[in-house]
Amino acid sequence: MRIAVPTKSHDGLEDVVSEVFGKAKTFTIVDAEDDEVKNVQVVDNPASSYDYGSGPVAVKTLADLKVNLVVANELGPGASGLLEHHNIRKISVKPNTKVADIIKEALMRSKKRNKYKQKISFD
Repeated sequence: MRIAVPTKSHDGLEDVVSEVFGKAKTFTIVDAEDDEVKNVQVVDNPASSYDYGSGPVAVKTLADLKVNLVVANELGPGASGLLEHHNIRKISVKPNTKVADIIKEALMRSKKRNKYKQKISFD
């Protein structure tokens, strides 16, 4: 699973969630496998300085990076619709929450969802 979090700087897991999605300074990208963090990278958001239309550009950037899940404070209708179009799930969180805490929570939610799916399989 590849998780993207709009963040304020280049501090990786120690960074915090930005109040904005499309105009966030950076995105912290976390690769997780088997409920463990395998890789963390921080990428600059090419749309952070745009006056208008930053959400779609940010979504395209994340889609190109093969992100599966976005964890953000608030998403506009355009960005939200584009994430759905690219089959990228989204979770809403409070701004200024630490990225490490968010990733831990997202992995726990994913584990619970996968466990539930296994219980209801009809194989």
